[in-house]
Amino acid sequence: MLQTVYRWIDERLEISPIIDHALKKRVPDHKHSAWYYWGGICLFFFMVQVVTGILLMIYYRPGPDAYDSVRQITYEIRFGWLIRSVHAWSANLMIGAVFVHMFSVFFMKAYRNPREFGWWSGLALLALCMVFGFSGYLLPMDELAFFATRVGLAIPDALPGMSQLISALLRGGPEVSSATLQRFFALHVVVLPAIFVPLLGFHLWLVQKHGNALPPSEEAKPAAERRSIPFFPNFAMRDMAVWLMALNLLALLVALFPLQLDVAADALKPAPVGIHPEWYFMSQFEALKLLGHVIPGTLGEFVGLGVFGVGMGMWAAIPLFDSRVTTSLRARLTTWFGLLFLAALILLTIIGYIEVL
Repeated sequence: MLQTVYRWIDERLEISPIIDHALKKRVPDHKHSAWYYWGGICLFFFMVQVVTGILLMIYYRPGPDAYDSVRQITYEIRFGWLIRSVHAWSANLMIGAVFVHMFSVFFMKAYRNPREFGWWSGLALLALCMVFGFSGYLLPMDELAFFATRVGLAIPDALPGMSQLISALLRGGPEVSSATLQRFFALHVVVLPAIFVPLLGFHLWLVQKHGNALPPSEEAKPAAERRSIPFFPNFAMRDMAVWLMALNLLALLVALFPLQLDVAADALKPAPVGIHPEWYFMSQFEALKLLGHVIPGTLGEFVGLGVFGVGMGMWAAIPLFDSRVTTSLRARLTTWFGLLFLAALILLTIIGYIEVL
């Protein structure tokens, strides 16, 4: 009976090539293989985000009652605190995993020909993840979320001509208000998923098309000395074990540090002392502060945003600079550039937290 059902489905959907590909696919097995699991970790946390986000939407009310609805979810609805805490912690873990995945791809040179579009689509997914985090941060409409969002939206205002655009599209007026909340909610649950999901599908298709990249040290070995394991069931079972460890970490964080709710936002109050953005924006926030000390005023903001733009452009253009046909000198320069970028990211984040704590 099962074979009959399978043949009936296969005649209409032609799933046999997909199953054959999964059964024949092999994954390189070497001392750096642990980095292959980070892409799956990112996918796992995204799926947690989807499930918990849908559950939260059942009770969340964007608009003037937003704060009360989040208070109800956190303190009155059975297990509401759990779903909200899982959603918040998995968001942070997902962004952290995407950062680790990006740097593992970078240092393993997995952006080289023919994987350039995998690198670019991955960067776009990281950018969308950060926008997801920023847009979702305001939704509780408590004091910390309100003032952190107001600080974040003030940064693009420094660009010429951006102030009116930001006010019209995001703020819905000159100040952060319930209109801003409505726009952020629509961005968070409609616009961003509509962009993210197809892009994620394209990224996963590229991974299946090109396979897992070998680091340079493994590529230098003769083909006969390279080891690999079947994707199914060997690698798939290991991937599931890693997902289970990620779930355990998520459960531990939620149990030890459940998400609380600050007091309701009040635009007439002064901003709390030590207001700062989320950790994944802290390095950019601190860099702008340091540049503001060197070049004060509007010019310093222009210079800071310009430096960020150039840096991001260079980071995205890495596959064009260090391809398979480039010299070893370019490869070494690229590696040092990545190490410098990683060190600056970590150092600026640490300095930022030292200053606000």
